[in-house]
Amino acid sequence: MLRAGGRTALRVRPRGLEPGAGGRRRCCSSGPDSLKQTPLHAFHQQQGGRMVNFAGWSMPVQYALSHLESHLHTRRHCSLFDVSHMLQTKVFGRDRVKFMESLVVGDIAELKPDQGTLSLFTNEEGGILDDLIVTSTSEQHLYVVSNAGCRDKDWVLMQGRAEELRAAGSDVHLEVSENALLALQGPSAVRVLQTGVSDDLAKLSFMSSVVMVVFGVPGCRVTRCGYTGEDGVEISVPVGRVVELVELLLRDPQVQLAGLAARDSLRLEAGLCLYGNDIDETTTPVEAALVWTLGKVTSGCPSPCLKKNVAMGYVEGEQSRVGTVLAVEVRKKSCPALVTRMPFVPTRYHMLK
Repeated sequence: MLRAGGRTALRVRPRGLEPGAGGRRRCCSSGPDSLKQTPLHAFHQQQGGRMVNFAGWSMPVQYALSHLESHLHTRRHCSLFDVSHMLQTKVFGRDRVKFMESLVVGDIAELKPDQGTLSLFTNEEGGILDDLIVTSTSEQHLYVVSNAGCRDKDWVLMQGRAEELRAAGSDVHLEVSENALLALQGPSAVRVLQTGVSDDLAKLSFMSSVVMVVFGVPGCRVTRCGYTGEDGVEISVPVGRVVELVELLLRDPQVQLAGLAARDSLRLEAGLCLYGNDIDETTTPVEAALVWTLGKVTSGCPSPCLKKNVAMGYVEGEQSRVGTVLAVEVRKKSCPALVTRMPFVPTRYHMLK
């Protein structure tokens, strides 16, 4: 167990925690007509998606299936999520690795072609500005995916550093990808996708990426990753053909559309942090156990798989031992909680042996 400043990572499994008690539940608010829209916005509405404000974007929180049904369908089969609100950036130039390593924790130089890694933007005090995935592509650029809620500040950060390096003679420039981004997640996801690609997906390991034709749509970057703890992929798709690809994927009865509600409970079961809830600029990577970590609950919800309530939060180091019984305050009531290991539900990432 790693420690920093007397605080240690906490895995909390509270009994009696009510939905939404763990922190700010941005996915449950409504927004004005000025919200940003993904290329699939009209499609979501046609499919009966209930649209809400998420980080300034109009996004579907759920469809015809209930939150519980959608969550369990993902665990048993597979679900399709629109994650086009996330920032996709390409970094070009001979000094692209030096540029990225000046901003993130992690060894970008050691990535193999088309291999990616989870990393973090940090501030001067070591606080987390955002979490992101950086892929070193075989097309001689870095492909970076970062969070929608941090989109503007991430772009300012990257642009500012690129300008500084160029002024010093470095060769680096940025390009925002206009592609849509889909996440196909669940134990059936790769079997479904394999029917529409010629590449052998068994050779695509967790955090690896390749550009391929997907169900007749060329120029799709397929990365074996996701935010649910399940095996699956994220697909960066040319925006003009994303509706076509979604419709083709939905022809398979194993695939159902899913929204923010299921995505949030799935990631929590998998022990994955949500930026702004569980990690932020006041949290260091060590505290977050991203070398996960308070005194308060940061995320919590009923676990559809475990049929009990789960949460993440921070406690003092001496209270962090697995099996420790704690009390958490939920709506001014004291509820018993048990410190346990994460993830709450085992992950099923595809690793090559």
